[in-house]
Amino acid sequence: QVQLVESGGGLVQAGGSLRLSCAVSGIIFSANIMGWYRQAPGKQRELVAHITEVGSAHYQESAKGRFTIFRDNAKHTVDLQMNSLKPEDSGIYYCQTMGIPTYRGQGTQVTVSS
Repeated sequence: QVQLVESGGGLVQAGGSLRLSCAVSGIIFSANIMGWYRQAPGKQRELVAHITEVGSAHYQESAKGRFTIFRDNAKHTVDLQMNSLKPEDSGIYYCQTMGIPTYRGQGTQVTVSS
């Protein structure tokens, strides 16, 4: 059974930091590109950052310089360190595999107050 379990969300003031973590089981983690997506109220889910099997990281323009994605292939985890948070970063953050089939966790809520 494939499971992706996100944690680390919460309420933070603008300018603050949060670290999201996703624990993955049931797949060959090291063979999967992993992504963090965000869905804000009334908006489509968007890709915030992703990291390849060998650790090459890629970011949405708004996340560059503020967010860092990490993966630990031994622990089967992928984290998203978010700094200098802005209210527009608020939303539900999902960890997702980026292959076929696609697997996604249930998400963790991030709320950034102004």
